[in-house]
Amino acid sequence: MATTKYKGVCIDAQGKYYYQTELGTDRVTGKRIRKKGRKDQNGKPFSSAHEAFKELTRIRNEYFKAKGYANYNITYGQFMDNVYIPAYQTDVEESTFLSRKGVLERIRDRFVNVPLRSLTFEQVQNYRTWLLSKRGAGYSQSYAGLIFGMFRKSLDMAVDMQYLETNISKKVKAIPKSKAIVPYWTKRDFEKVIATICLDDFYEHLNFVMLWVYYMTGVRVNEGTALWWDDVDFMKKRLRVHHMLIMKNKHDWQRNDYTKTADGKRTIALDDDTLEILRVWKERQSQIGIDNFVFSYDGTPMLKSTISKIIARYAKLAGVRRIQAKGLRHSHASYLINEFNVSVLILSKRMGHSSPEITLKHYSHLWSGADAQIAEEMTGNISIKTAKEKGFKFTGNQAIKAIAFPTTPPTKAVQHA
Repeated sequence: MATTKYKGVCIDAQGKYYYQTELGTDRVTGKRIRKKGRKDQNGKPFSSAHEAFKELTRIRNEYFKAKGYANYNITYGQFMDNVYIPAYQTDVEESTFLSRKGVLERIRDRFVNVPLRSLTFEQVQNYRTWLLSKRGAGYSQSYAGLIFGMFRKSLDMAVDMQYLETNISKKVKAIPKSKAIVPYWTKRDFEKVIATICLDDFYEHLNFVMLWVYYMTGVRVNEGTALWWDDVDFMKKRLRVHHMLIMKNKHDWQRNDYTKTADGKRTIALDDDTLEILRVWKERQSQIGIDNFVFSYDGTPMLKSTISKIIARYAKLAGVRRIQAKGLRHSHASYLINEFNVSVLILSKRMGHSSPEITLKHYSHLWSGADAQIAEEMTGNISIKTAKEKGFKFTGNQAIKAIAFPTTPPTKAVQHA
């Protein structure tokens, strides 16, 4: 028997997956309730550890739901470890779970020994205050809202599972989301950055290519790290974005055959400058035997943390603002909007959004410069010519007729016909 990364899921000597768990004590016999299985509810053998874990989670949830309030004194920590966190893991992508796991554990630790049914309004309110207060965690409003929202969802599940009658956190005011503006590089910023990179050095050449491709395509960070040379079509001048990379370290990664959303799978047109930069880099990579990942110096994929360090290094050298890795995606949107006044529909498709509304939600503030440009182009666009004499006799309000209006010359923009 070998264990897997999923608690309660093992592999037997024949390499087949199965789950085994204890659900508690039978209140009649006093014996431990154990469950073990090799097939899902439809009788299909498990083909992966994840499938076995998903079935195990379903069985646990069904058992606890059927038992109602049997485990009356369960603590919040026990509920999170045995019910909510395992269920959450089966419902989201692994990358999402890994990014949220620490948050869930910190929420758990806050109330770890508190009986679930003993949570009070005061405890929840104090937690909300602590998340936002400078004397407490001092998180930003958006991050505090994320944490508090996840806490509320955990209690929603406790209600659904019949551990609780009501969600006490719903009596506490939610933390409203604040619109986060992601810092980005302007065209001038980007020009300053690439001016500090020496292409003679192999590693700096990689840095240049990585920054250039992100800036000129707007791909998501884990879409870029997943790019293989097979995704670049030099003949049709296209970049295929069909994968995302899930990484723990340089030697423990998974290249998934899908993107963040269904609409994320897309093909992006490439400009000639980008194609030439990629062509030169591909040839240089091949000289040392690298023919898979575009962003690699040793055949292994680039870590997200490495990208952040590269950005920080060159931002400091160039004297421009430091941005996050995802800021390069926002930089691409800014570049297209401010330099080419690209339409929201085209930008939406290029960014892999499910709808133009999503694009506007994230990037509407970037079109502010376009408004000033339009105002400049409107100046003088309409020819203003007015009549030298009246064409009708006014017979309206006598009070207005009695007013002696001053005669003023027309402005330069106004001409008489």
